[in-house]
Amino acid sequence: MAGRAARLVLLAGAAAIASGSQGDREPVYRDCVLQCEERNCSGGALKHFRSRQPIYMSLAGWTCPDDCKYECMWVTVGLYLQEGHKVPQFHGKVSLNAWFWSTVFHTRDTNLTEKMDYFCASTVILHSVYLCCVRTVGLQRPAVASAFRALLLLMLTAHISYLSLIRFDYGYNLAANVAIGLVNMVWWLAWCLRNQRRLPHVRKCVAVVLLLQGLSLLELLDFPPLFWVLDAHAIWHISTIPVHVLFFSFLEDDSLYLLKESEAKFKLD
Repeated sequence: MAGRAARLVLLAGAAAIASGSQGDREPVYRDCVLQCEERNCSGGALKHFRSRQPIYMSLAGWTCPDDCKYECMWVTVGLYLQEGHKVPQFHGKVSLNAWFWSTVFHTRDTNLTEKMDYFCASTVILHSVYLCCVRTVGLQRPAVASAFRALLLLMLTAHISYLSLIRFDYGYNLAANVAIGLVNMVWWLAWCLRNQRRLPHVRKCVAVVLLLQGLSLLELLDFPPLFWVLDAHAIWHISTIPVHVLFFSFLEDDSLYLLKESEAKFKLD
């Protein structure tokens, strides 16, 4: 234990210059995982693990090495707390995600589910930009909206191809999504501010855009999970639920407005 604590102190001193997830690079954690896999993940020990594994974890594809990583994470957390250090992050990733694949990915973290989570998140952001184009330009100029849609599809194809076939670059993925998100925010806000007097319901859209941008800052935070369950990423997921309800309310009000406007023009004609 003294040897582990000494190594832990040395690692904590170098933490300030480290990047990425500190916990899963900790030597104590890696030694623990290696020993656990050697002890529990082969022969009779592996059969015993599988026999006592709950069915829902088996269906989720939870393996013996996964179980070792989970158990050793808590061992390492305990050592950090014992030495008075902040709890490190383990397997940390920044991800903006569509709910379905986000649920799948957070249920079972694999290369496939991670990519689907990231790609669907990018799709959602680009779709929001497309909706903004349709609402602000496309109703008067459908051809412009169609051309813009083709451009967005080309951008999405290039984005996914690069991450799938060349290199899965987390930094690039984050930068690309943030850039498109900023375009989305500025475009929606500009339209809302220009129409706020004529269309009072656009205040809901303003609130949605600002709330989503503000809540996204949670993704930049890193703190130990509250009650060992709710970290910044989880809180971000929970917080976005009522925001989408508000956005649906805006879409409903805006659709009713457009319907009434269309009926008025029809009567005049």
